[in-house]
Amino acid sequence: MDFKQELGKRTEAIENILAASMPKEEGYQKTIFEAMNYSLMAGGKRLRPMLIQETYRLFGGSHEAVVYPFMAAIEMIHTYSLIHDDLPALDNDEYRRGRKTSHVVFGEAMAILAGDALLNYAFETAAKAFDLAENEEELRGVVKAMQLLSSKPGIYGMIGGQVVDVEREGQPLDKPVLDFIHEMKTSALIECAMMIGAALAGADGAALKQVERMAKNIGISFQIQDDILDVTSTLEVLGKQTHSDEKNHKTTYVTLFGIDGAMAEAQRLSDEAMGILGEMSEAGSMENPFLSELICRLVHREK
Repeated sequence: MDFKQELGKRTEAIENILAASMPKEEGYQKTIFEAMNYSLMAGGKRLRPMLIQETYRLFGGSHEAVVYPFMAAIEMIHTYSLIHDDLPALDNDEYRRGRKTSHVVFGEAMAILAGDALLNYAFETAAKAFDLAENEEELRGVVKAMQLLSSKPGIYGMIGGQVVDVEREGQPLDKPVLDFIHEMKTSALIECAMMIGAALAGADGAALKQVERMAKNIGISFQIQDDILDVTSTLEVLGKQTHSDEKNHKTTYVTLFGIDGAMAEAQRLSDEAMGILGEMSEAGSMENPFLSELICRLVHREK
């Protein structure tokens, strides 16, 4: 398998799903559509929709049309969180995905509305899966997926982590608090993606718990690598401002343990996630070589 070639194909397919899901830029309120499209279609790794699709395939899902609304929805939720994160009241960043951030281009008020709109439209989009379910089992999977989509990004997940991150800004953090922020702010949405994929394919409760554990490790490892790149990369490579953590006086794994220590922890968590994936593969004769390679590469990415 040529991983880069396969990654390109999957990313292009996701871009097409996203483009087909978005409203046309017309009507009196077309500015909000322009702002939504500007941020959503700015590129990026498309990791979360990719994880939905690959986990669905891992568990033997065969009716991929039911997955597409959730793939679009989770990227909308992720993008709304980035728009709001970049606002002057939060991280006050000027670049995201290699281009000017939404509030720089459209103004702060419209950026707030674009984030709100993407969050609301995500659920409008995901709800289309109810009409695509072909049988009772698939319908139950859609119901579970909707529950996950509404809870993991919320106050007990992503937003909860963001709250603690904002409140503790400028304060020294110990590892338990930092882990909480990473688990909620980053891992929750990755857990959401992988659990949605498994649920739509009919995975039972025990399997969903395994997926949740695996995704938690992937998410924290991903965030640690993000913290490392904030120190070691450049705007041109990363597509967003570097040294923003230092600018915002944020404690990260790098500030606590240094780059080598942070890299070692990211690798440990990635290895643990791969171990869980291996256990699931052995137990159910499930294999997805692309997903395995994707997880391995996340901890060694350069952007």
